[in-house]
Amino acid sequence: MALWKTIPVLDQLNALRPNTMIETLDIRITDVGDDYVRGTMPVDARTHQPYGLLHGGASVALAETLGSMASMLCIDPVREVAVGLDINANHLRAVTSGIVTGTARPLHVGRSTQVWEIRIEDPAGKLVCISRLTVAIVPKQALPTG
Repeated sequence: MALWKTIPVLDQLNALRPNTMIETLDIRITDVGDDYVRGTMPVDARTHQPYGLLHGGASVALAETLGSMASMLCIDPVREVAVGLDINANHLRAVTSGIVTGTARPLHVGRSTQVWEIRIEDPAGKLVCISRLTVAIVPKQALPTG
């Protein structure tokens, strides 16, 4: 049984990219299962650190994007928004080129908080980064306007 309150549509999720860091880093949502959201990010000049390796911050951006998108699918989008509260990441393996793939899966989906584990792997399926994202669920009217 699917976890989602909102039926996931890849085109709609990827339509959120324009004019965001998601677009800048070329993060793309590639798959949504009953309890996961998966996406990719290229490892190139946009995502390198000065030594030519995948920048840890880019991995964190991928992790937060995937976890936030998953979180968004678990709430009522008319009344609520999901906002990142805390994220951590352990960078385990260097990557210099190609594409990394991240998969977000829930550890806890509550009324006011959610916790997601995001595994980022290289093309060979080796773990590059493991991340945990805590998301706060807040009323939509609580967000600042303008």
